[in-house]
Amino acid sequence: MTGSEEADVFIRLRRVMPTLSKAEKRIAETTIADPRIVVDSTITRLAEVCATSPATVARFCRSAGFGGYTEFRLAVASAASRAAAARDRFRIDDAEIGPDDSAADVVTKVAFQESKAIEETARHLDLRALDAVVAALRGASRVHVYGAGASALAAEDMQQKLMRIGLPVWASVDPHVALVGVAQSAPDDVVIAISHSGRTREASELLSVARERGATTVAITSVPDSPVGEQADHVLATSAHESRFRPGAMSSRSAQLAVVDFVMVRLLQGTYDAASDRLQATRDAVAAHRLSNGRHASRANESAR
Repeated sequence: MTGSEEADVFIRLRRVMPTLSKAEKRIAETTIADPRIVVDSTITRLAEVCATSPATVARFCRSAGFGGYTEFRLAVASAASRAAAARDRFRIDDAEIGPDDSAADVVTKVAFQESKAIEETARHLDLRALDAVVAALRGASRVHVYGAGASALAAEDMQQKLMRIGLPVWASVDPHVALVGVAQSAPDDVVIAISHSGRTREASELLSVARERGATTVAITSVPDSPVGEQADHVLATSAHESRFRPGAMSSRSAQLAVVDFVMVRLLQGTYDAASDRLQATRDAVAAHRLSNGRHASRANESAR
C-alpha cells in the first residue's frame, strides 16, 4: 500500500483468499468472477447466490477489511468501474482469454493483463517498506536472494542487477545451496525470498533461518499474510492473478520484475556517481561479446579476403 491509499477490493480478496473459510472463499470467487452480482444484490441475495448465510457474508466483509456489506458493495462498484475503464483503454470487452480468441485478441488481452499487474503493484506498493529494504541493502555485507520455479527468474534478475552495482549477492535455485548460504548469514546481511503464492516451503524456511541469524528478511509476494510474508521484516506485495490460459507463474512474473526494478532505481538514487563506474565497467566487460551489425560484419569479412 502507498501511504494512506489502500488496495482495491479485488486485490484485497486475492491476498486474503488463502485465509478464508470455504464459504467465504465462495463469496470472494463470486465477487471476482462477476462483480455485478455484488453491485446488484442485497446481502441476503448474495448469500443465496453463494449458498451461504447473510451472517457469513457479513463475517466475510470484515475478514476482507470492510466495516460491513454496504462498504464492501460500494468498494466493489468502484473497483469494477475502474476495471471497465482500463478495458476500454485497451479496447477489449473482456480481459479473460477464451479458447476461440484470435491472435490479435490474445496479444491485446495479455498486454492488458501484464500492464494491469504492474500498474496495480505500483499503485498499492508499501513505499515505506520499499525504502526500508533499500536502506538495508545499502548497508548489507551480503545479500541472499531465493525464488523457486518462475520466481527464480526474478531472483536471478535481482542478482544480476545488484551484482552490477557491486553488492555481494548470491541467488540459487537449489534450496539446499541457498540454505547453506543463509545459515552463515549475519545481522548486517539481507535475505530476500520471492514467492507469488507465499506458500513455497523452501522460501519460508529460508527466511526463518535468516531471522534466527539476525539478518534482515524481505518477502516479495502477492499474499502478505502468507507463511513467507509472516517470516519477513519487510513485505513488498505484488498484484497478479491467474486466468484460465495464464497461470499465476506467468501473471506474477511481470509484477515481480517490476518490484526488482523499483528497488534498483531507488538504490541508484543518490548513489549513482559511486555506482556509475561499476556500471560502466560491467558494460565494458561484455562489450566484446556483442556481435556487430550483420551487414557490416559481412563487409568486414569481404575486405579481409
